[in-house]
Amino acid sequence: MRAVTLDSVPATPAVSEIDAPRPEAGEVLVKVAVSSINGFDLATSAGYLQGMMEHQFPLVVGKDFAGTVEALGEGAEGFAIGQPVFGVVMKPVLGTGSLAEYVTVPAAYGIAPIPDGLAVNDAGALGLAGTAALAALDAAAVGAGETVLISGATGGVGALAVQLAAARGARVIATARPGAEADFVTGLTGTSAHLIDYSGDVNAQVRTLAPEGVDAVLHLAGDGVALAGLLRQGGRIASTVGLTPDAVERTDVTVHPIMADPTAQTLSALADHAASGALRVPVTATYPLEQAPEAFAAFSAGALGKLAVTCS
Repeated sequence: MRAVTLDSVPATPAVSEIDAPRPEAGEVLVKVAVSSINGFDLATSAGYLQGMMEHQFPLVVGKDFAGTVEALGEGAEGFAIGQPVFGVVMKPVLGTGSLAEYVTVPAAYGIAPIPDGLAVNDAGALGLAGTAALAALDAAAVGAGETVLISGATGGVGALAVQLAAARGARVIATARPGAEADFVTGLTGTSAHLIDYSGDVNAQVRTLAPEGVDAVLHLAGDGVALAGLLRQGGRIASTVGLTPDAVERTDVTVHPIMADPTAQTLSALADHAASGALRVPVTATYPLEQAPEAFAAFSAGALGKLAVTCS
């Protein structure tokens, strides 16, 4: 099969021919139609996960997938051959990722059916970013009437978090530079989000909108310590990019480091929101598998939203 691989790290991902995987006991073999690029994939190729996770080479990168069930390993339950599915590769070893024509995943974790009404192109870009966005909002306990600052609103996680927060009735302050970025966020939320320019004085802009401080922060980009300083007393900050409680000197706020947990229940809830039209999966460009290296370059350069990769 064709796959996006690394022969070592750090290295630039390349498209190569490797043996297709076979499902082990309890696994599902998925014929991948669409995957997408995530920050995790860049961290893998940059070698940042060395010493944290075992690497098996040639290492196939990729976390998100959407496609159809091709085969079932012994004892795999809950799915049928030919069924449309999507999800996130969640294995303890890096090597068998989803930027490929086929991927194997445990039937019990990281996979869910694609409901009617959800396009496969959107499903292939929803899993990891959607799960992270939902986990961050839940950890920060963002509720109706509260003010939440979303730093990194133009990325895949942020673009989904902005929509999910607004749907909860929260007052959203989102970071976006004037121009294409601001237009992108406005296109997701209409006029319900307040936009601030992160290349300017963030503190002054936020304080103008929330003089007492914000109730919650989603730290998806930027200086987490500085962002924590914008919380009111008793506020909460959820970080997907490594902010830990010991990094924040304030004792009157709560810091929640976030790891995505793509359970079938969470994936299905996100899929239902997207299928109903309540949540837009922000795919801004789609690349064929042969051009996956170009998709990585575009992601690294700060592309808006999600970049999808068609794999078959």
